[in-house]
Amino acid sequence: MNVINKFLKKSISKNKKGTKPTSRDTKYHKSENKSTSMSKSKPSVGSSKEKESTLKASAPTMKDLLKPSPTFQETPQNGRVRLFIEKLRLCSVLFDFIDTENQTQTETKASENKRQLLLELVDFIGKSKAVFSENVVAEVMKMVKINLFRTLPPKVHKTMIDPEEEEPVYESAWPHLQIVYEFFLRFIVSGDLDVRLMRKYVNAAFVNGLLELLDSEDRRERDYLKTILHRIYAKFMMLRAWIRKSISLTFYNFIYETEHHNGVAELLEILGSIISGFALPLKAEHKQFLKTVLIPMHKVKPLQVFHQQLSYCVTQFVDKDHTLSPTVILGLLKIWPAVNSNKELLFLNELEELLELTQPEEFEIILKPLFRQIKISVSSPHFQIAERALFVWHNEYISSLIADHRAKILPIIFSALHENSQNHWNPTVSTLTLNVLKIFMDLDSDLVEECSKVYEEKVEKEAKQKERRRLQWKELTSTKPN
Repeated sequence: MNVINKFLKKSISKNKKGTKPTSRDTKYHKSENKSTSMSKSKPSVGSSKEKESTLKASAPTMKDLLKPSPTFQETPQNGRVRLFIEKLRLCSVLFDFIDTENQTQTETKASENKRQLLLELVDFIGKSKAVFSENVVAEVMKMVKINLFRTLPPKVHKTMIDPEEEEPVYESAWPHLQIVYEFFLRFIVSGDLDVRLMRKYVNAAFVNGLLELLDSEDRRERDYLKTILHRIYAKFMMLRAWIRKSISLTFYNFIYETEHHNGVAELLEILGSIISGFALPLKAEHKQFLKTVLIPMHKVKPLQVFHQQLSYCVTQFVDKDHTLSPTVILGLLKIWPAVNSNKELLFLNELEELLELTQPEEFEIILKPLFRQIKISVSSPHFQIAERALFVWHNEYISSLIADHRAKILPIIFSALHENSQNHWNPTVSTLTLNVLKIFMDLDSDLVEECSKVYEEKVEKEAKQKERRRLQWKELTSTKPN
């Protein structure tokens, strides 16, 4: 028994220390490990990993566009999403539209195939629902960025010109770009799109890319960008402050640096709808934007290109909060154009719109500086400026405000009215001036007579001073030196 026990103890100790495997055992274990590793590397059929691996393909080329692609109608329902992604990738192939004359027949055919694929995508995204998974969204945004985000060509027009007067400039790649813009617009407004999922892709960098494209000279592209940016502002609330800030920075650069940006009118249209949705009371940042951006924008040279949109934004602020009227009007009076008649006409048109929104208490604040400027405009030798300034009295509301404060207003402008009625070369201006004087006569004849006496005394005094200076100068020139 003792011998058996010793033998058992020795065998147990050997097993604990481990025995060296034979060559046959090692071969068996190696083959077993290899087979198990291979089985781990191969996913099961129909698993998510297999689907992801099949979707991860190499970047498509022009040759891939020449291959026939099945339509969505020919494809079963469960395979349409995969086909959608494949077509998105094919549409990421770019073409050179500048040197079209030297394009080969193969390139022309591939370009046309891409255009047809883009049209299929637009049609598919308009009819299909619930296909916007994370993989699909990633592929859509990738295709859109590749096609849209590019370096804009050198500007044809070195200065900003009224779109009605300039020759239109067209983007050479518009046959593809238009469909990409239409596709993305339908994608972004889709009700099936998960906004939380899109936050990863529609971010500050993406918005800045769209804003840079707004400097395109092609008006069709700017219209699409305007609509898309407006939709993004409405749908992605977390980006609203950033969009407003980015637009402000674009305007600062335009006002104080370049005075040239093709998308100013479109940006102001976006702002017009944004301002109309501001809640009351207005935030301090919004009032600051009015004072530091919108009012100074009136002083740039190409104002007439975007004045209609700018005026709408400013009047929206005053319509929201009438206490801003003195700030806006006094701001305009500080930068009132002195020698640019076209610009002064725009200022007069905007001024009348602002006065219609001005309350009596605010009107009293701006009364004196306002009518000093109107006096200058009324006595202008440019008949259109004088005529437009006198048309202010044709507005019933403004005329009633003037009537209430006639004792302060008439002494300021009487001299201009009197001189116009007597000496202005344009008969229309003379007639309008007489009509304004008649209005004041009907309101307060005593005030008109008093202002007339003051004016005559002033003229007589100036004549005496002029004569005195003439005599003094004559005396100085006639005295002979010793």
